[in-house]
Amino acid sequence: MARLFDAYVIADWTAAEGKKLGEGSLWIGVAKRDVRFRLYTETHNVATRAEGEALLNSLLADHRKRGDRVLLGFDFTLGYPAGTAARLGLKAEPAWSAMWKFIDDNLKDKPDNTNNRYQVAAKMNRLMTDQPWPFWGAPASQAQRWLTTTKPPVGSGADIPELRATEQAPVAGKHAPKSVWQMHGAGAVGGQTLVGIPVARRLLESLGASAAVWPFGTGWRALDAADVEPLSVLIAEVWPALYAAKPATGEFKDQAKVRLTAEHFANLDDRGELGAAFGPPRGTDEAKIAAVETEEGWILGV
Repeated sequence: MARLFDAYVIADWTAAEGKKLGEGSLWIGVAKRDVRFRLYTETHNVATRAEGEALLNSLLADHRKRGDRVLLGFDFTLGYPAGTAARLGLKAEPAWSAMWKFIDDNLKDKPDNTNNRYQVAAKMNRLMTDQPWPFWGAPASQAQRWLTTTKPPVGSGADIPELRATEQAPVAGKHAPKSVWQMHGAGAVGGQTLVGIPVARRLLESLGASAAVWPFGTGWRALDAADVEPLSVLIAEVWPALYAAKPATGEFKDQAKVRLTAEHFANLDDRGELGAAFGPPRGTDEAKIAAVETEEGWILGV
């Protein structure tokens, strides 16, 4: 069976302010095959998101020159709970694209990693509820009227879902994914999402018709060679915590995460099982499929 992709690139993003290398910084793993079709993995560590974006552009350009198809996985949330765009007053459709544009228009991320993600979260709270929710969690220095240091009381903003459908799906033996509304604290993904989505949007725009985002641009369905053959890059949301990365000797934990996640999808592709992973669980109702395809997205592998 023909493989869907030639390379598998996993980006472990970060919302860190200031330049940083090593644990807790930005890592990119690339699994690909040598001239004898043996799989091997490279890992890259960069100190800023600007460097990470430049490296991704360089890696993707190299593969595009060779005619390779690349699966590009980001470990931040690509969509928001159903209804978020409407609460923000965004009228353009599809909702996911309107959200990406809104975030890109408001997020400022400087080459040294300083950024305004907490101010953007506070603005979104003001527009959605005029209260310090649904986004929550900020260091004391960033707390303000519309963004608090702690989680709001139970029931606050009850009409805005805390989780997407993918975060509510059962994952055997694993910790549940965090809500995209959490901005600060262990495992928080809200900040990474706000600084990450503009990068994904720029990549998508620069690649044009040769790139797509799953499941927004492909549909939430099993994919085959005919679906990915016109593409050079398919962007997907991934969650490396699914794969219980154990660092090798001398390896950072985050480095192991991107390496093993890239290898996981490469091995699925080798076995002819990756295409099915792009489809919904059996019996998923049409309303959920529509929400996933137009606004929420899904974590590949969940």
